[in-house]
Amino acid sequence: MKFYLGVTDNNWYNYLSHINPEDINFWQPSGSVNFKVLKTGAPFLFKLKSPLNVIGGIGFFSSHTFLPMTIAWDTFRNRNGCNTFNDFSRMILSYRSDKDNINPTIGCIVLTNPIFFKKEDWIETPSDWGKSIVQGKSYDTNDEIGNGIWEKVEKLLDKNKYLAHTEIEVNQLTMEEEPSPGYGKSVLSKVRLGQGAFRVLITDAYSRRCSITGEKTLPVLEAAHIKPYAELGPHTISNGLLLRSDMHKLFDNGYLTITKEYKIEVSSRIKEEFQNGKEYYQYHGKTLQNLPVRPIDKPNARFINWHNSNIFNG
Repeated sequence: MKFYLGVTDNNWYNYLSHINPEDINFWQPSGSVNFKVLKTGAPFLFKLKSPLNVIGGIGFFSSHTFLPMTIAWDTFRNRNGCNTFNDFSRMILSYRSDKDNINPTIGCIVLTNPIFFKKEDWIETPSDWGKSIVQGKSYDTNDEIGNGIWEKVEKLLDKNKYLAHTEIEVNQLTMEEEPSPGYGKSVLSKVRLGQGAFRVLITDAYSRRCSITGEKTLPVLEAAHIKPYAELGPHTISNGLLLRSDMHKLFDNGYLTITKEYKIEVSSRIKEEFQNGKEYYQYHGKTLQNLPVRPIDKPNARFINWHNSNIFNG
């Protein structure tokens, strides 16, 4: 099994360790390097900087993307590791040379189910860790050092029941309909996907375009659940659509829907109740403009059927 040990800002770690977030943004201020080290669901360990120099926690890799700083804040809020946007901006710009750029694009390593170890449980940094490592280093449990690190992490997680509160199986994190080959370890048998991770996955799966209108302006694009999360709809790509904010509101309130053939249906109630709606009726009967590339990520028929039976009112 491959995992990653990432150099972690100590202030970021300290803040997040006190709020118990469902997912977090392990941000990269440069926004220029694509993180391709891990597969979805793989462990990402937190290596605290000097003078601590220890492994202080773990998250599970969901995805990597690039976002304008304002969108990263809107997506994760304080799960970026600070209390306000101004604090976040100062943190990002302190690492960048273009300090006049008020909304730079940053890298976002999205981690779900983060666990922050108690101080007495911190693990020593591996023996091969060099001072020249700035961002992090990958390890493999097939190697002696990697296996030694993971054995300590696994024993720690199991001993303290750090994962006891989780309820969703790993195959939901990996966005697959059938369980994928697991890691063979009980501590990785259950993880969950958070709202921020869901939004990032939907945004990128739909190529950053509203699936109905084709709108590309990121601030007005929202990740919509087909079957609401409050109704036990999962945070999976197949239960999502990327929609312009007004389309999202109409979808959630039953004024429009999609069919199993990905056709758009607009309710007559818009005209009946509000005496207008010309903007929206132009999409009636049309096919969604764009869909995820992978068939498994396309809107699932069972979620569409649920929405049409329980939310849509034509």
